[in-house]
Amino acid sequence: MRCKPGWVAVGVLALLAGCSMPMKAIPQQETFSSAEKYSRMFDATPAQTCEAARRALLSQGYIVSTATKELAQGQKSFQPDGETHLQMDIRVVCAPESRDGKISLGFVTALQDRYALKKSNTSASLGVGVGSLSLPLSSSNDAMVKIGSETIASAPFYDSFFELVQRYLAQDMDESVTDTAKPDVALTKSP
Repeated sequence: MRCKPGWVAVGVLALLAGCSMPMKAIPQQETFSSAEKYSRMFDATPAQTCEAARRALLSQGYIVSTATKELAQGQKSFQPDGETHLQMDIRVVCAPESRDGKISLGFVTALQDRYALKKSNTSASLGVGVGSLSLPLSSSNDAMVKIGSETIASAPFYDSFFELVQRYLAQDMDESVTDTAKPDVALTKSP
């Protein structure tokens, strides 16, 4: 069977038209701005800032998985109802902002993963002999399946976290001032 030249041209045009169809537009997800939602400056070294962030996470029930001079990271699980599970992962990176290292920036991101309960039932039957006995067998497997993940974008969420970090930094600064103000007292024996 021979193809007619007209049909070949129509096929080529259809193929080219299919290739030039516009792809589905995805809305822009990110805009970079100078707003400081995810970062704050602290009058402390990066190590002090990350230690305060670690304490802030611990005070709110987070399990701290990483704690270094430059990084604090913790996770916490929530279960709003019987079939939904949320896991929050907060990561704090502490970087020097001044040459002497006494001012630092704390960068924080919070990632929330959502899980839903997926139920599956499987059933089978077991027959013994021809028509003599049939036993139904069934099993149920329930599993949590990840259904979504998003970076928290709420400015009040980050503001409250930074306020808590600042409170722990202030507490540490007060303790260090109190410790340096105490005179060294040497014990001496009375004659």
